[in-house]
Parts: sequence; C-alpha cells; structure tokens
Amino acid sequence: MQVKSERELRADIVDVCHKIYNNGWVAANDGNVSVLLGDGLAICTPTGISKGVMTPDMLIKVDINGNMIEGEKDLRPSSEIKMHLDILKNKPGVTAVVHAHPPYGTAFAVAGIPLNECILPEIVISLGHIPLTKYGTPSTFEIPDSVREHLKDNFVFLLENHGALSTGADVYQAYYRMESMELFAKIAVIARTLGNVNTISEPNVKKLLKLRTDWGMDTENFSGCKIGDRMMNYDNKGSNSDTGLKISSGLSADDEKITLTKKELVEIIQSTVTNILKQYNK
Repeated sequence: MQVKSERELRADIVDVCHKIYNNGWVAANDGNVSVLLGDGLAICTPTGISKGVMTPDMLIKVDINGNMIEGEKDLRPSSEIKMHLDILKNKPGVTAVVHAHPPYGTAFAVAGIPLNECILPEIVISLGHIPLTKYGTPSTFEIPDSVREHLKDNFVFLLENHGALSTGADVYQAYYRMESMELFAKIAVIARTLGNVNTISEPNVKKLLKLRTDWGMDTENFSGCKIGDRMMNYDNKGSNSDTGLKISSGLSADDEKITLTKKELVEIIQSTVTNILKQYNK
C-alpha cells in the first residue's frame, strides 16, 4: 500500500470535510476529522471553522497528547481532539477518525437506541453492531472513556445525545463506515414506520459471519449483532460450532430467558403441586 504524503493526507481530510458538510451531517462549525501521521503526530480540523469551507492550510498539526505543533496562529485544534487521539492511540490499525451528526444515526443516539440488530447483510459483515456509548461532556475525557469501553470490538459508535463517531485505516474508510451507518439507521427508521423490522435468521447470520472468515476479515475483534436478546458473534476457540460462532444472551446466568412448551410447563406445575401435597399429607 502506497504511503501518502502529508500534503495528500491534508487534501483527503478536506475532501471528507466537504462530503460530510454537503451530506447535511454537520451544521455551522460542527464535527471534526483527524488523521495519524506517524512519529507521534496527527493532523486535525481546527475549532470554529465550518467543514464546508475547510482548506488544507487550515488544518492543525498536533502531537499525540494534543499539543499544537503547527498551524495558523489564529486557529486552534478541535475541542474534541482528546476523543480522536485516544482512539488513535488505543485502536490498532486505525489512523483516522471522523465525528459528525448524521441525522438518522444521531436520532438513534438521542433516543438511546443502539444500532445492534442483525438487519442488513452488508452491516452484519462489515460493521457488526453499532453501540451506544454513555453520555459525556464534549471536549472532556468523559467521551473517550465511554468510547473506550466499546473500542476493541467496534469501528463505529453512537455518542449518546451527541452524534456519531467512525474510525478507519484511512480517512476514507472512516467516512464510508459512517455513510454505511447512516443509511442503516435511515432504513431502520423507515422500517419501523412501516410497522415491522425483520431480523435475519440465525442460520443466515452464521453464513454471513462465515463469509467474513472466508474473506480473511478479523474474527477476533468483532462485535457481531443481535437477534432478539441473543448476540451472534465468533467464538475464537471454536468450541460451539464448526464455524466458530457463539450465541450469547447478553444477560447474567440468573437473568437468562428460557423457553418451555405448554406441555412442559404443565408437567412442571403438576409435579410441584404433587410434591407439595405429599409433604402436606405426611
């Protein structure tokens, strides 16, 4: 893979800034984009500038701790740089972060609903579920701390009452992941207005996850998706099936749901009543 120059990376960031602005994912000076340069340096968008008018010379160079290294004297790094740098330091393979407020995805974040159901094959394969992170005050370490809880197994995040965050091996992958998330959210909203959302069946989710394996995609750090209260994901020890799939309810052992037939329930009740009567008649 060809390594891009800093000039090319700056141009890519500006292109993505214009895309998110033209998509209506940000308003005024909302949103921010960052890219890791290497050698402990990164480039990020400045605070107080609309993404619609961003130019390469407006971008700020910072060190991995957020200290400004290079940039126009009247500009400062994005106030969300802590969130970006925390991800760039702690998510292997990620060199770019995009934060925006895409309306449908942000609506789920405001409603407090994660995008975690097994609904679209493309999302099951590429993103898995998109978690909802706990609310944090912008520009503080509260947001990085809440994102870090989900960072290992996810690429895209809904920030409670805030917006969306996506990561990638480059700025375009981060952008396209957010684009996929927003379309997923839009389809989910429309389906709900129609009165029904069908999840993909368990056998078909297994097939989709096997495709990830066949295509050489990561099976160790992948969040999977939910069917009802069951999480469909990989078991890296392969102990549950030939495909290495594991199914978990996401509940503690005491809270897990069980299913009984009417006949089984009647038999349990009859047996319990009989034992009680035997004890009473002794």
